[in-house]
Amino acid sequence: MDISVVVPLYNEADSLPELAAWIKRVMDENGFSYEVLMINDGSTDDSWKVIKQLHEENPAIKGVCFRRNYGKSPALNTGFDAAQGDVVITMDADLQDSPDEIPELYRMITEEKYDLVSGWKKKRYDPLSKTLPTKLFNATARRVSGIHNLHDFNCGLKAYRNEVVKHIEVYGDMHRYVPYLAKAAGFNRIGEKVVHHQARKYGVSKFGLDRFVNGYLDLLTLWFQTRFGVKPMHFFGLLGSLMFLIGFIAVIVVGVLKLYNMKAGHHYTLVTNSPYFYLALTAMILGTQLFMTGFLGELITRNAPGRNNFEISERIS
Repeated sequence: MDISVVVPLYNEADSLPELAAWIKRVMDENGFSYEVLMINDGSTDDSWKVIKQLHEENPAIKGVCFRRNYGKSPALNTGFDAAQGDVVITMDADLQDSPDEIPELYRMITEEKYDLVSGWKKKRYDPLSKTLPTKLFNATARRVSGIHNLHDFNCGLKAYRNEVVKHIEVYGDMHRYVPYLAKAAGFNRIGEKVVHHQARKYGVSKFGLDRFVNGYLDLLTLWFQTRFGVKPMHFFGLLGSLMFLIGFIAVIVVGVLKLYNMKAGHHYTLVTNSPYFYLALTAMILGTQLFMTGFLGELITRNAPGRNNFEISERIS
């Protein structure tokens, strides 16, 4: 099979018939063998009923229905598990992503040998309250991930080699960082294509401003897991050791200063009356706690069932 199209959706009953017809037209015109995996993320409208009707009209349209709303990342991950096509395309169900982009995305994967191609909605039909935070978010994501050629991490329109989606796990709200997940799994050929962005035709956006706050928190989580996920002692141990050392030196300085003043006959106070003593003591305690956090993290990691699971691209026996 040439292409699997994964469409996560929530309350998009109105747009699904038009989207299905549009995808079918593009696939037929280009002679692609394909499947469309519509992942119904616990919709409360008639989305699942529409999907079943579309399947009866076109067997290439398949569906999965969640019992409740889990979020876009679980929907994508479920679609990735089921995808059989050599190239996997993801797009949103709201008709803001154009299926006419599919042939070029397919070509970039198959001919230019990209592992992943992400869409870039260079010209957007969104209000400034949405586009400005998006630009700041993407700038931060580029900096942290090291993928400097991507302008729009969160674009729903992406293309992947099948091998990529089978080696990444999209969980929580990590759908914003699929390129970062792919890079962490060893798939470094990541490209970008300017895609057409259309104004929403049906329904309303399912995302609020809280996604930007959550997005930054998820980015920090992913950065830490990528850098220190299997070696937490390198982070907590180093930070704890430095803090303990600073506190220990500070305690010595406070004690030495008191002894000097006593010997020189200068006025002096009890060590416990100095605020620096308590600051130093606090630094030592925090340093010890951070060190123990790293140590416990190492013990947990050492006993994790997937601690020696490594991505292998080829093997010669």
